[in-house]
Amino acid sequence: MNIYQVFPRLFHAHRKKNIPFGTLEDNGCGKFNYFNNSVLHAIRSMGFSHVWFTGIIRHATCTDYQKFTIDKDNSLIVKGVAGSPYAIKDYFDVDPDLAEEVPNRMKEFEVLVDRCHTNGLKVIIDFVPNHVCRQYRSICKPQGTSDLGENDDVSHFFHPKNNFYYLNEPLNLPATIRYPYNQHIPEYNENPAKATGNDVFHAHPTVNDWYETVKLNYGINYRTGEKHFNPIPDTWYKMREILIFWCEKKIDGFRVDMAEMVPMEFWNWVIPAIKNQYRDIVFIAEVYNPSRYKEFLFSGFDFLYDKEQFYNTCRDILKGYTSTQALTRVWQEQEGIGGRMLRFLENHDEQRLASKYFCGDANFALSAFLVTATMHSGPIMVYFGQELGEPASDSEGYSGDDGRTTIFDYWCVDSICRWIGNGKCNEEFLTEKERYIREYYIACLSLRNKYKSVLQGGFFDLMYVNKHNWWADKVYAYLRYNAEYLILIVANFDRWERKEILLRIPALAFDMIGIKEEAFLEFSNQLKPRIELKIFVSDCIKEGLSLTIEANGGLFLVHKF
Repeated sequence: MNIYQVFPRLFHAHRKKNIPFGTLEDNGCGKFNYFNNSVLHAIRSMGFSHVWFTGIIRHATCTDYQKFTIDKDNSLIVKGVAGSPYAIKDYFDVDPDLAEEVPNRMKEFEVLVDRCHTNGLKVIIDFVPNHVCRQYRSICKPQGTSDLGENDDVSHFFHPKNNFYYLNEPLNLPATIRYPYNQHIPEYNENPAKATGNDVFHAHPTVNDWYETVKLNYGINYRTGEKHFNPIPDTWYKMREILIFWCEKKIDGFRVDMAEMVPMEFWNWVIPAIKNQYRDIVFIAEVYNPSRYKEFLFSGFDFLYDKEQFYNTCRDILKGYTSTQALTRVWQEQEGIGGRMLRFLENHDEQRLASKYFCGDANFALSAFLVTATMHSGPIMVYFGQELGEPASDSEGYSGDDGRTTIFDYWCVDSICRWIGNGKCNEEFLTEKERYIREYYIACLSLRNKYKSVLQGGFFDLMYVNKHNWWADKVYAYLRYNAEYLILIVANFDRWERKEILLRIPALAFDMIGIKEEAFLEFSNQLKPRIELKIFVSDCIKEGLSLTIEANGGLFLVHKF
């Protein structure tokens, strides 16, 4: 599974003003229809199997859609002008920003799903189960469905039948909110205040809290720690109905936002129920606590975010904080579950590789992408523009200058704008450097797809017999193998220097693969430069294999049995 994460709001080639805190009219916005056959074919041709469309479900926004009978949001509780895609306003609706014709917005999304499937791509969307925007109200809920909070008893902090948590005082918003307009700040009154989405159970959230959202009640009284799961809480039924609603739209999977903030008992209940009805639906959990990984996998999640171990380790290596040998620890810690970890080097929450806050140059992370694509058998993800070296150097408004591509503002992303170009989605308007980075990504994805069966086969870490070599803190090497192929992958994380090394491969590795010590092997590098190697196994064991790896580069050496 190769996932291309894209933020549709920013996927357009309209070079408008790019005004910080600019409106929809100022800065433009991507549309469902912009993902036409040419675009989807281009994404598929890069080697991706899935597209994660981020920010599909309707969320709070400063843009006024009242003429379409959509409630206007109070801009004081909206982050940015466009709004956070994780401050859900209506679970049964899609973002009107993304529609050519607002009244026809759901139909446009359904046609997009069909178009993706026609082009050989599966569709993933967000499911945000933990919190909603402060002015949540569904106008598109199915007939006979009660709204969240509609039947709540607001006199209780906690009640098993309530959908929200209620505090005994008015909401007191932070005084330092970055408000988007140079005009009078509107008043917002919420009394009693609801608990804030990131588990703030008092009425005074700070600017660093998710102050624009409210926490959903899944049956836990957070003041006493008591769990009330029998009878089944009302919120559970409502969330199940929402999941079924989107499954009926023929999507192929959910990326579940902040899954750890919802009780495990709910996942144990809802995922089997959904999979019983929609057997092929995929659930990907955003989780950050490695001690709970197996618990989430046992509950029915297919894949988990691999931020805390793989991503953080790669970041530390790329920043020069730790040795490449730390990747061995990731492999060891994930023994038995590595194939169910989703690996990435960028997403909407993280700083761009090319930003001044991370690598400063996307070329410095090419070796890390080779490892991301080949070290394990689980899915990988690329964030749109990553394959072009997008630096996220703009200060877009609410997002500010933080090395991330904004999820709160209307904006035009320069690299993506030029890639879309005249609608051909090719390299015509890209720089030479962007072409090089893109071609490297495509090459890695192509090899990942071509040798999929090998990458799902055996893995042998070579660092334990090479850890005392002078180059061992900058180079990472391992074998992937099955009955048909043996692949040697060597990645050089050094930013400036090529490495000329003697890589030992122990007799144990050849024994496990079934290769005799007197064997003669021929390898060909599938990445540039195209080189051929002819080696005796005994030499690899006793003296080591002589290799040259360019700075920021790697070798993908293949031997066919």
